[in-house]
Amino acid sequence: MTTFQTSSSLFRSFFLTLCLFAIPSLSADSDPLQDFCVGDLKASPSINGFPCKSAVSASDFFYSGLGGPLDTSNPNGVTVAPANVLTFPALNTLGLSMNNVELAPGGVNPPHSHPRASEVGTVIQGSVFVGFLTTNSTLFSKVVNAGEAFVIPRGLVHFQWNVGQVKARMITAFNSQLPGAVVLPNTLFGSNPEIPNAVLTRAFRTDDTTVQNLKSKFSG
Repeated sequence: MTTFQTSSSLFRSFFLTLCLFAIPSLSADSDPLQDFCVGDLKASPSINGFPCKSAVSASDFFYSGLGGPLDTSNPNGVTVAPANVLTFPALNTLGLSMNNVELAPGGVNPPHSHPRASEVGTVIQGSVFVGFLTTNSTLFSKVVNAGEAFVIPRGLVHFQWNVGQVKARMITAFNSQLPGAVVLPNTLFGSNPEIPNAVLTRAFRTDDTTVQNLKSKFSG
């Protein structure tokens, strides 16, 4: 075998090894290095979550914040009760979280995305029109009834709309302890500092008055 062939073989072996080591890093959160690490929310988070509490008890591993009913008397007609690392610190480093989502009749969970997690959910009560958009602007949607489930791939824009006559309730789960949420209307028209009107008027092919009116609804 020539020197060139030997070098090429070694490079291929190194590249394959590197790929194998890189694959686990594609998961939403890093793998835990201990049985558990109940987060100390008084400390600053690191790349893998919060530092561990020095003393834990059984109560740290149980959470009652997913119950209802929730107050949905707001402009969107939706309220979310999260069980993530900030409300349930035992989830720290475990790479999962949940939400209780309730929508008034006609209520909308506006278009948003979760940059750090995929989402799976089930409708507990009512009928919810669930949709998500791909990166080539294809809409996948369906009315999801009680007892049925849906999945939203990581990072894709999606929404939920209560199309029934009664309050709807969903339980959603994520493969991240803190999936994050980028709510498009709030982000685009309520950012701080503001996105320049010139950008938004050109992007939405509208006028300055319309953009300013939208900003007034989402500022503060």
